[in-house]
Amino acid sequence: MSDAGVLSGDISESFRDFVRDRAFPCVGAKSALSRGTLKVETCRSITSAWDDVRIHRELLDWAYAYRDDPTARFLSIAFVFEGPFDLDEKGFETAMWERIQSLADKDAWLEQPYDRRVSADPGDPHFSLSFGGEAFFVVGMHPAASRPARRFERPVLVFNLHDQFNQLREDNLYETIRETILKRDEALAGTLNPMLSRHGDSSEAQQYSGRHVGEDWQCPFRDKRDMA
Repeated sequence: MSDAGVLSGDISESFRDFVRDRAFPCVGAKSALSRGTLKVETCRSITSAWDDVRIHRELLDWAYAYRDDPTARFLSIAFVFEGPFDLDEKGFETAMWERIQSLADKDAWLEQPYDRRVSADPGDPHFSLSFGGEAFFVVGMHPAASRPARRFERPVLVFNLHDQFNQLREDNLYETIRETILKRDEALAGTLNPMLSRHGDSSEAQQYSGRHVGEDWQCPFRDKRDMA
């Protein structure tokens, strides 16, 4: 195996160990890991477009597979980047939205439909990203994150299918899982996360990077399908 292959394997396993740790608060991610439905892919730099085509292809495959089997639960795909290590919270947020913009532009270029159950406007309380016609939301992690649950040794973008959470609501499981995560996160950080809200109360775009932003924050993302 090449050195690059060893490095990629080490990064992937480090992220799985991070999720596996007892203190990590997201029980949904833990469930995905235990079920084998947390896919981890390693990429080069979050500040580079090098892996964007591959990332977008993975998201399309993920969306199509879910459409074939919408009963699946706790599906997540994590893209762990080799670096850089020196991004502060604003720097990570900028790089994250650059990657998301690039991915959305590819989805639009391929004439993929936007999931009609959500809004393409990042200022809308019902906003979500859409790839392959399925809504996604993102959890960003990086070394300089202020919240411990978001503080991993390398930059990470975790994509989650939105419809899974609608299914959890229908099964009357969503609120229980949400409260469990909030309590565990507060125990880990010592404070409640001020950025967490329910979908439909405020735009989830504010939550993606994990940085605490104010009401005057403007999302740097625009989907071409929203401007048509």
